[in-house]
Formats: sequence, structure tokens, C-alpha cells
Amino acid sequence: MKRTLKDKVIIITGASSGIGEAMARVYASAGACVVLGARSVQKLQLLAGEIRSHGGRAAYCGVDVTQPEECRELIETAVREFGRIDVLICNAGISMRALFDDVDLEVLHRLMDVNFWGTVNCCKYALPYLQDTKGSIVGISSVAGLHGLPGRTGYSASKYAMTGFLETLRIENLHKGLHVMVACPGFTASNVRFSALTADGSQQGETPRDESKMMTGEQVARIVARGILRRKRLCLMEIEGRATHFVKKFAPGFLDRMFYLVMAREPDSPLK
Repeated sequence: MKRTLKDKVIIITGASSGIGEAMARVYASAGACVVLGARSVQKLQLLAGEIRSHGGRAAYCGVDVTQPEECRELIETAVREFGRIDVLICNAGISMRALFDDVDLEVLHRLMDVNFWGTVNCCKYALPYLQDTKGSIVGISSVAGLHGLPGRTGYSASKYAMTGFLETLRIENLHKGLHVMVACPGFTASNVRFSALTADGSQQGETPRDESKMMTGEQVARIVARGILRRKRLCLMEIEGRATHFVKKFAPGFLDRMFYLVMAREPDSPLK
């Protein structure tokens, strides 16, 4: 990883917790210059300070990715502090857990604003710099972005939208050397599960799944780094993602039933 990331300038959104925080720590320890973006400036200050105290290089910028001008400032912070951008990781995101029958439409709009438009906003301002360095854009998607996940209509829709946008961006830049990768972790132990929105837009507050059996943020960070090194198009993690990608091609109806059964077995599942 040190060969991959040493001296690379990496912007990470959603860096104040979960996968984003793990990426910041792991990549900084590998010699990268990390630029941290999230709404919680206080958490970013503490994280950047910790990285610097261990000899790493870090900058930060408070950003709500739904606001284009704040995304522009995040990109400009990276260029101002380190002179260029090599990798943009669009990790900021929120989830949900409710049936479409019950969910307030504002919840779905919020999911699209953060997960889809947040990616678009950051890519818009980072793109010229990444074209110059022939760098990488990474969208942190999900298994829910490979196949519809019951009880997560807004989440799946936003991740599908992210994928469509990034794939098109890749094609438009075929002759400019830009690398675009969609990364799909399985269920991961991170704060996004606790802050998932319910039908009325309130936060879930607790996860219905056993966090001890999930991937860790550090594992995701290392797999994504390998994907960047290999300039992969699609980065699947764990058996869930690989199986979903494979089975969808040959038996999508079977996959529908399996997803329903799995999600119906969650504690307090809205499918029951």
C-alpha cells in the first residue's frame, strides 16, 4: 500500500466517521496526503491533528456535500494545501430503512441529495485536476447498488444513480487517462447504519445487524487501495457482493427471493 499511496493527494468525503475515517487513518499511515471533508469540523480537526501527531500529512474542510459551493471549497483546499489531486473518494452517504409504502418522500430526496448529488458536486470541481494527474475517482457504493434491497428503496436508487453517473464519466474520459472505480462493500460496521433514516426521516439510532460479523472500515480501506492500484472498474468485497454480481446475470428472480428472505429476517424488519 505504501507503494500505491505514498505522496498521493487523496480527498475523502464523509471522513469524520466510519469508512471515511478509517480510510483517512490507513492512507495517511501509508504516506498519502489526506484531505478530509465532512460536516463535523470539530471531528475533522481532531482526526487531522491525530494524523499530524503521528507524522502524517492532513488538511480538512467542513463540507455539506449537498452544497456545490462547499464542495468547490473542499477541492480548492486540497489544491491550495498540496498542489494537486490524485484521488477523489466520494464516501459521504446516508442510508434508510422503511418500506416505500410508508416512507415520507422527503427521505428519498435526502438520500438522493447526499449519495448521488454529493458525488456529482465533488466530481464537478475535482475533474480538471484529476484529468491533469490521470488520477482516480472512487464512488463508495454498496451491494444495494448492484441489486434492489427491500426496505432501502431510496438507498438503492441513489447508489444505482451514482453508478450510472460514474460509468458515464469513465466513458467520457476514455482518452484522458482518468480512472473511475465503483466500490461495493458488503455490510460494514460503521456509523451510517446507526444514522439510517426511518420512514418519517428520524434516525434509526441502532443497527438491526450484528456489527461483529461485518467488515471493518479498515478492511474496506485496504481493499479500495488495492483497487486504485489495479485501476479496477468495479471493486466487489466479500462473498455477498461477488455472489450478487454473478447470480444477477443468470437468476435475477432467485436473487429477488433471497434478498427478501434475508432482509425479512432482520430484527424489527419492515417486511414482516
